Amino acid sequence: MYVMSRYMLIAAMFASMLATVVDLCAAGNKASGKGVWIARQGDNTIRVEINGKLFTQYHYKTVDRPFFYPVIGPTGVNMTRHWPMSDSNKDEQTDHAHHRSLWFVHGDVNGYDFWTEGKGHRVEHQEFKEVKSSGDSGVVTSSSLWVADAAGDKRKVVCSDTRTHRFYAAENARMMDIEITIHASHGKIVLGDTKEGCMAVRVAPTMRLKGKVGKGHLVNSEGVRDNSAWGKRAAWCDYYGPIDGKTVGVAIFDHPKNPRHPTWWHARNYGLMTANPFGIHYFEKNPDRSAGDMGIPDGESLTWRYRIYIHEGDEKQGRVAEAYEKFAGTGARK
Repeated sequence: MYVMSRYMLIAAMFASMLATVVDLCAAGNKASGKGVWIARQGDNTIRVEINGKLFTQYHYKTVDRPFFYPVIGPTGVNMTRHWPMSDSNKDEQTDHAHHRSLWFVHGDVNGYDFWTEGKGHRVEHQEFKEVKSSGDSGVVTSSSLWVADAAGDKRKVVCSDTRTHRFYAAENARMMDIEITIHASHGKIVLGDTKEGCMAVRVAPTMRLKGKVGKGHLVNSEGVRDNSAWGKRAAWCDYYGPIDGKTVGVAIFDHPKNPRHPTWWHARNYGLMTANPFGIHYFEKNPDRSAGDMGIPDGESLTWRYRIYIHEGDEKQGRVAEAYEKFAGTGARK
């Protein structure tokens, strides 16, 4: 017992020293203005800086589901819509209040719509498992509960998730990896066939295809463009357009090991772009409304991995296809 206690003490001391080293590295990044720096801001948000400048904030409390806002690109401008988080842009359309900048959620989990706000269903942050930044990368890992407002049962936990966000420092681009593991932790779940989901971004007004200021474009990995990209399968999709006189773009990459890769894209001309592996009935005009259903047995899980790639120029100038090939060569859990 004495020997075990001694080893436990040594292990605790080592863990404390390691945590101190990590904190010092992060502090060093902040002081030098280089690399990735991550820190909590109060009880509601986490701030991520890249090379001394704000990249994004992760909003995880007092919200219907976690989301990132703002999302600052390599030219120093915000790439996503401001509304409903802010009224600072007069050109914003005030539609779809649940389109909050950059987020992941699904619109049919055991029949509950977690996509649309106001129905009482929430993705509730539980805890952070890791918040760390060092050198040219940083990571935030957290767990959440998907809680439904069910008739006769005002708090029904449908499932849970583990989400890992990795941030990378780069000079001419911004990259964030998002890995989502959905756990059937409270019984079997069915991720239903709906176009409302899943890995989503709503771009800035001038990047839209339509609207009074919209001058943007959509393109996917198959070369399909603009309105024709809706409902098509592709390894990646890119939304680009002008902001403050410079062309910039946001691409979402679907990892080759993701279930049902290459995914379908719920990509709209009003600025919405989502990777959605479930909406087969809608995208393929399949008469079977359950064609896209995907079940996860009780106690099991499924993982999806995406990369958010933010670049200057159009998809060719931003070398989106090349960046995707590098991402595709990285590992991902099945």
